[in-house]
Amino acid sequence: MIPADTFSVTLSSFSLIALAEIGDKSQLVCMTLATRHRHWPILLGAATAFLILNILAVVFGAGVAAWIPERVTAGLVAILFGIFGVLTLMNEGHEDAGEVVEQPGQGIFLTTLLLLLVAEFGDKTQIAVAGLAGSLPPLPVWIGASAALITVSALGIWAGRTLLQRLPIHWLHRLGGLVFLIFAILAAIRAIG
Repeated sequence: MIPADTFSVTLSSFSLIALAEIGDKSQLVCMTLATRHRHWPILLGAATAFLILNILAVVFGAGVAAWIPERVTAGLVAILFGIFGVLTLMNEGHEDAGEVVEQPGQGIFLTTLLLLLVAEFGDKTQIAVAGLAGSLPPLPVWIGASAALITVSALGIWAGRTLLQRLPIHWLHRLGGLVFLIFAILAAIRAIG
């Protein structure tokens, strides 16, 4: 049986990262590639990229947390999440996936992997994962964040167009921004208390 706080951290990480990533460039890259290629290599390339990126983020976040007091880390996380929340609310609808440039001579798995590694390195969700891992148990953060990013990629591949036809993307951005602000408030309370 999974301990309650492990499940809670995993679910919290999943929720925050999934809402932040819906409609983001990685989902749009997956959607674009899926219009011309088989789905499984795209999903496997995206999953591999996110597993690698999240390992790096968790190791960095946990490493920083080992050197910086918990209250300071929680304060920094509160500030970062507050900034991400405000920027997400202000920037809604302006996310630009850019042109997806496929690499000649490479399979779609490798193309997806490389595109997402480059596009998402240092992205707000990777920084959020590092922040979460700095103040929460790293393994559940990694599991929740990885599951969220893989799920959002799968949605982009299979159901993204249907979802966007029924629910405007700006509402998803607003929801993501509000979730970041809620997490910022919770981290600030932890930093103060």
